[in-house]
Parts: sequence; structure tokens; C-alpha cells
Amino acid sequence: MADSHPDPRDTAPDTSTGFGFGLHHVLICLPPGGEDACRSYYVDVLGFVEVAKPPALAARGGLWVRADGLEIHLGVEEDFTPQRKAHPGILVRELDTLAERITSAGYAITWDENLPGHRRFHTFDNHGNRLEFLTPA
Repeated sequence: MADSHPDPRDTAPDTSTGFGFGLHHVLICLPPGGEDACRSYYVDVLGFVEVAKPPALAARGGLWVRADGLEIHLGVEEDFTPQRKAHPGILVRELDTLAERITSAGYAITWDENLPGHRRFHTFDNHGNRLEFLTPA
């Protein structure tokens, strides 16, 4: 059966630059002293693993987490404001399983069918930052 919503990237122009761009990490901010709360969400709920920060950067606070091919740096921002619109779009193979895990931990998710060729939902971490999880349909 043909997909009624083709991925727009399939018809996009060639985007090659020769630089080999790729994503190393995403930075999400947290309030001062918010590291333990982030651990409880990103490690305990999402299943990421905390990785050691280099000593010079560890002195700044925050934490780094990694899962599969994704690394997220959670950095302390003195005048923290949660990102309610800006967000990382995180590809997930087992979207429904992740949705169940997040809701079982007491976090709300909102399914959104407005991205052709993908299934996705949005949620907020325990500091109010928006996250999008998606998988190709």
C-alpha cells in the first residue's frame, strides 16, 4: 500500500555540502541544582546512561546522558526558563513502548499526527522542557 503522506525529504533538493555535518549532542538547560531531578527523568524514565563530563566542564554543574546514538547535555542556566516550544526531535524505534514508559512514570504525552510520514508525540521533562519523540510511519 502506498504511503499517502510521503516524507518531504524524499523530494528535497540535494543537501550535500561536503562538510559531513552530523549531530554530536543536543543541549537542554536546567535550573541550578536541578541535576538530580534530571537524572530521575532522563536516566530512570527514559533509560539514558549518565556519562562523565570532563573535569573542567563538570565544575559548571549539569550532567551528560547517552542512549544508543544520542547524547544530551543538560546544562545549568542561572536564569533558567523552560523551553516550551523549542525542542529536540528524537527518533525512536519503539515509540509506543516509550510512550507507555513515560506515561507510566506519570508524565503526560500529546500525540500529534501533523508530520506526514511520521508518528510522534510531545512531552515535557521534569523541568518543563519540551521533547518530541518520533518514528517513521
